[in-house]
Amino acid sequence: MAPRVDYSSSSLGNDDLERRFEEGLARLRAIPSPVEPHLVGEAKIEAGDLIERFDPCRSGARVGAAREASAEVVDHAVASAKAAFKAWRATPYTERVARLRAAGAKIQEKVGELAAIVSAETGKTRLEAVGETQEVVDMIEHYCSLMERNDGYWVPLRSTDSEKNYDVLVPYGVFAVISPFNFPVALAVGMTVSALVTGNTVVLKPSDKTPRSTATVAELLRGHLPVGVLNIVHGGPAVGAALAATDVDGIAFTGSADVGWQLLATPSPSGLPRPVLAEMGGQNPAVAAASANLADAASGIIRSAFGLSGQKCSACRRAVVVDAVADELVDRIVKAAQELVVGDPLDPRTDLGPVVDDAIAQRVDTAIAQARAEGAVLTGGRVHGLEGNFFSPVVVADLPRDHALTRQELFAPFLTVIRVSTFDEAMAEANAVRYGLSAGLFSADQREIDRFVADIEAGVIYVNRAAGATTGAWPGVQSFCGWKRSGSTGKGGLGYWYLPGFMKEQSRTIVVGR
Repeated sequence: MAPRVDYSSSSLGNDDLERRFEEGLARLRAIPSPVEPHLVGEAKIEAGDLIERFDPCRSGARVGAAREASAEVVDHAVASAKAAFKAWRATPYTERVARLRAAGAKIQEKVGELAAIVSAETGKTRLEAVGETQEVVDMIEHYCSLMERNDGYWVPLRSTDSEKNYDVLVPYGVFAVISPFNFPVALAVGMTVSALVTGNTVVLKPSDKTPRSTATVAELLRGHLPVGVLNIVHGGPAVGAALAATDVDGIAFTGSADVGWQLLATPSPSGLPRPVLAEMGGQNPAVAAASANLADAASGIIRSAFGLSGQKCSACRRAVVVDAVADELVDRIVKAAQELVVGDPLDPRTDLGPVVDDAIAQRVDTAIAQARAEGAVLTGGRVHGLEGNFFSPVVVADLPRDHALTRQELFAPFLTVIRVSTFDEAMAEANAVRYGLSAGLFSADQREIDRFVADIEAGVIYVNRAAGATTGAWPGVQSFCGWKRSGSTGKGGLGYWYLPGFMKEQSRTIVVGR
């Protein structure tokens, strides 16, 4: 049996999967993508301005396409989801779980082909794309198992012979799910399945950068669901804003902090409160103490800083290093960064693909110029001679402690190194940003480990993890919760406490024998 692929894997270990990925990616580049319709109830709606997504490695290869939804299409989708809600809510959770597991089994059969679509639209390497697609399957099983383990979130309370009391979590209604480009299948499915398994219906809006990836996996889900339970509308930020402004009963979002907090401030037309489950960005530190295992620290920082070309909200953005080990660790980081292969994901040797679009590339160009002027660029920069926006890993040092490049999320293969004198200084620097998503520590000192666990202001933490200093969360293994500006609820996906966010509590007292 081939080894399972996750975010700590270093190879696929499966020749058939390698072949399916390569053949799928080559085919996607050769044949222009069809235009994804809006899927509303039973209808396929082909209306709106054309959105085209070209492979970031091949400017002429249209690998995704859709149409911008109008306000009328968005309203129609919400109405469809509302019409389907009562029947879906009344469906026993055991049946909802069975339907979603059946969809998960179908997705498992298509991991290689789905991974190729993800890579074509995002530029992910095969290892990253396959890992993400496998996560979809594990995520569905994780949330279905949680529903079963908690008996549908139905709990008997203290009762008498004549009075029965229960505490029940029930679905809100219709959830808007607004998904990002960087994990177009895993995050879309994670939010969608969480809403569905708890009895809500969904209107899903994929990123306009990855319409085909998200639509393909969502259609596999739809094939196992009643009509109207899952609806899909396409478009850019304006469509997401329009969807949030409808009378949906809740919103699940993953993306930038600016957009997430705008969604939180968007009032419901009814004026009533509604949940907004938002997972947002990070400016994530990895702290290396004087006692750190430097080989592990360099490995963990490199894997977290430059996987998916740094386009992860949990990517390591700041290496906070105590002076005693700074010279050696920085040398190790620079050497390891220079050994990473930048290129086309079709090449099995590739470690980093391109950044997803010109906007991110321009931000990286500006940041590199700023770093050269106000600090030191130790390695990295644009890679010329390849079609697309490719960057070798950028490592920057000697910036002022509170420089904007150490405080603002760039979402790119860009790591800043911050030297400090003591562990106290390292902790202060690690917590100095407004984000609180993930953080890592490398130390052999138990007192430092205890201090880090107690005082770090982040929802996802890793200690001495060479497989990823700040990244690598997996369903049922780690939860993924943002603090501060990185999250809206204090609870996160992948873990035990996420599903209740899609439900509201009701106390039921029923007098019997009357």
